[in-house]
Amino acid sequence: MKYDIVIHNGTVITVNSEFDIIENGIVCIRGRRLVKIEARTEPPDIPKAEKVIDAKGALILPGLVNTHTHLPMTLFRGLADDLPLHEWLEKYIFPAEAKHINPKTVKTATRLACAEMILSGTTTCCDGYFFENEVARAVRDSGLRAILAQGVIDFPAPGVRNPAENINHASSYVKKWLASSALITPSIFCHSPYTCATETLKKAKAAAVSNNVLFQIHAAETKQEWDRMYAEHRQSPIHYLDRIGILDQNTLLVHCVWVDDADIDIIARRKAKVSHNPGSNMKLAAGIAPVQKLLKAGIPVGLGTDGSASNNTLDLFGAMDMCAKLHKVHTLDPTAVDAKTVVRMATIGGARSIGLEKDIGSLEVGKQADLIVVDTHQPHLTPMYNPTSHLVYAASGSDVKTAIIGGRVVMEDGKLLSLNLNELLEKTAAIAESISSRGNQH
Repeated sequence: MKYDIVIHNGTVITVNSEFDIIENGIVCIRGRRLVKIEARTEPPDIPKAEKVIDAKGALILPGLVNTHTHLPMTLFRGLADDLPLHEWLEKYIFPAEAKHINPKTVKTATRLACAEMILSGTTTCCDGYFFENEVARAVRDSGLRAILAQGVIDFPAPGVRNPAENINHASSYVKKWLASSALITPSIFCHSPYTCATETLKKAKAAAVSNNVLFQIHAAETKQEWDRMYAEHRQSPIHYLDRIGILDQNTLLVHCVWVDDADIDIIARRKAKVSHNPGSNMKLAAGIAPVQKLLKAGIPVGLGTDGSASNNTLDLFGAMDMCAKLHKVHTLDPTAVDAKTVVRMATIGGARSIGLEKDIGSLEVGKQADLIVVDTHQPHLTPMYNPTSHLVYAASGSDVKTAIIGGRVVMEDGKLLSLNLNELLEKTAAIAESISSRGNQH
């Protein structure tokens, strides 16, 4: 029996329910699916395949799942740093978006984001932004798997100058992309409870429900948001969203920093999901999400980088390292959020949080062939006593040498195959020069 791709001579970290690790493993792919994962026989018996990849002792694991991005915001990486969230948004980011976000810039910036993610081991992302039709086309061309949401907000936004058209615009986008691509799943993203009125939130959620797609929203991100929601509604952001019917199993709550035990109970009962973004939460001084409590309550929690403007990098390996260490120092407990937990959050936990756990997030027969190969022949990865620990505390995105998404090799030997990286860098630099010359820097 001949396979399309066979990967051998590596340690397979399956992230299945038992977290099985196969030290001398072999992975066989046919079409888009994983069809065999097992220990290699001795003497070596490598099955016939159209393409055979020698992992050379590397780690083979599920592709990482980035549960929160704003892909086109690669254009604003480093544009305005070291500022409080609301000042950062209102004085710098929103004005920069109004001036510089258009279909052409979105296309280039999204491709750059896809290149960055693929090169650093992410094979699936969950995004929310504007001009999402252009985002979807760019992501599709890159070969990345993604849930992509059209943004909804109650003031003029890129591509939707009249806020009254927000819901219709988002609904049209969703209908266009439903079943249009094997790798792209549409979604709807309301920016936040404080930038969307109650009726806007209800209508956007109804549109998501009618199309059976994920509904995303920034929620309980800052103390300022919590105070505003309580002043206006006499409830926490989570209680408010629950009261108006937003929370269910197809709701992704991004951040959930300012939540208490009662909020966590609501999230768990409604079976909503959470995206944890330690990098942007720390950089914007938003606070520390109670990840241990969320996980203990049985809530699916994925890991996200947030956009490049609020975290500056889309490398999920960096987010893994930050996540593990942040919760240790916060609780003064070195066992808190251990390496295995963090790897799960970046793979199968992320897949659960965006509703794709049946297809991705672990290496198991029948699932989509989304995987990466991490080169361990590096000084900073030698010696290696515990591969799971190394992934969190020692590895970085630059150690990823091969990426396969849906059975397609999109990066091999560190070279991006699905996009022209040099061309992307040149185009982005030209756009950045335009942004800089118009005085948007902080």
